[in-house]
Amino acid sequence: MLDAVLGKLARQHDPNVLVGFDKADDAGVYKISDQQALVQTVDFFTPIVDDPFTFGQIAATNSLSDVYAMGGRPLSALAIVCFPEKGELEVLEQILAGGLSKMMEAGCTVIGGHSVRDPEIKFGYSVTGTINPRRVLTNSGSQVHDGLVLTKALGTGVISTAIKRGEAKQSWIDAAVKSMTTLNRQAAEIATREEFEVHSLTDITGFGLIGHAREMAAGSGVSVQIDSTRIPVIEGAMDCVRAGFIPGGLNANREFAECMVRYEGTVPEEMKALLFDPQTAGGLLLSVAPRRVSDLIVSLQDAGVPAVQIGEAVPSGKPLIQVS
Repeated sequence: MLDAVLGKLARQHDPNVLVGFDKADDAGVYKISDQQALVQTVDFFTPIVDDPFTFGQIAATNSLSDVYAMGGRPLSALAIVCFPEKGELEVLEQILAGGLSKMMEAGCTVIGGHSVRDPEIKFGYSVTGTINPRRVLTNSGSQVHDGLVLTKALGTGVISTAIKRGEAKQSWIDAAVKSMTTLNRQAAEIATREEFEVHSLTDITGFGLIGHAREMAAGSGVSVQIDSTRIPVIEGAMDCVRAGFIPGGLNANREFAECMVRYEGTVPEEMKALLFDPQTAGGLLLSVAPRRVSDLIVSLQDAGVPAVQIGEAVPSGKPLIQVS
């Protein structure tokens, strides 16, 4: 919807804008010198877990992710708070404390924010980071034969839906929370080393794996092949799909993008659904030179990042995405 509205407005032409809203990328990038550019993003949402401190952590992790997804380093943040007029201040304090804990872990300084009264709690951040303008990793740089590497398992969307319905097992909640509160910092710092020849980078968030793979493929002028048997899944995610804990965003993602997907062989229905599951604070999707894929995965795994190769980029054609 936002894309449709923005498309009708006059575009500003500023040569310092390296990545703008016309690119459908994770964050904007603005050049301020030959050696430095700003990375800017904003994200906020309603609670997806019951504990306010954990919700704050998840919101911060999610907001920081878009800076990492460009290859940048978070520098400062502004908090965005929507809170009921008669809400308990202890809850707000815990949300802010949770967010601050993750910002401190990221080395990102919270320098202010803005709050409004709202019957529904919402929380997040506007984050500013820095990056070398010659080392910006967009979602449109993938090359034919690149390996596609994913750094986190899928399933936060369906598990969050089960949580809201009071049907999630504690082990599912614990696994999802661990994923959603793990910064992409370590993965991004390793992936941005020139030795690994990462050509394209994005994070898997609201559009699901297929939605973000679609943006990468379309922007790069390639098609992609995905091996569904290699895709890691959070404990309980398959059970959630079978039980019908399907978020609205999953159905919307599937309605929009499944027409660009061809399934080969037998792909379980549960996996088909999870390919479109909207992720909160999801992992990174990297497009890596084929000769460097193994070395990158080893380095990521040695650092505690559960990275796996899930596919590769192939010459452009139909379908845009093939899943086997």
